[in-house]
Amino acid sequence: MKKILLLAPLVLLLVFVGCKKIDKLLTFNVDVSQSVTIPIILPGTGPVSADPVVTNSANSFRNNKTTTDKVKNVSLDRMTLTITDPAGANFNFLDKVDVYISTNANNKILLAQQTNVPKEVNTIMLVPTTARLDEYLKSETYTLDAIYTSNKLIARPFTVRSDATFKVTADPL
Repeated sequence: MKKILLLAPLVLLLVFVGCKKIDKLLTFNVDVSQSVTIPIILPGTGPVSADPVVTNSANSFRNNKTTTDKVKNVSLDRMTLTITDPAGANFNFLDKVDVYISTNANNKILLAQQTNVPKEVNTIMLVPTTARLDEYLKSETYTLDAIYTSNKLIARPFTVRSDATFKVTADPL
């Protein structure tokens, strides 16, 4: 009986470590990019909305040998914003940005943010939230909206590309 009591914690440890290794084997990334042309930025706080993003997640899941119904955990690994037009433009006008994700009017949540935008750069890395994003990436489309705080007027159109990497873990069963 004492041997069983001594072996039980060892067996539990092996099961726990084994499950972590299986999760690692069933984890992959899904990269999504989108560009949006912003006509004007006013000083203060304001919204920026983009067209819906087509996820193509079913194809990504299939390429990683899984299906939508087996996806059990999706989180944002990283997100960057890059000014692609006009050339040489930077984020000096931007103080803060919050990016939200939604598939409908009732499920908008904070996806990533940058509360202290660096100056003299045309690419910024946002800080992802820890939100579970399963329903958003499993959906055929989702929408990204941003709320910005700007310190000056930008009266000419410019284009920003968002590059997001989602970490996806699928269930083996």
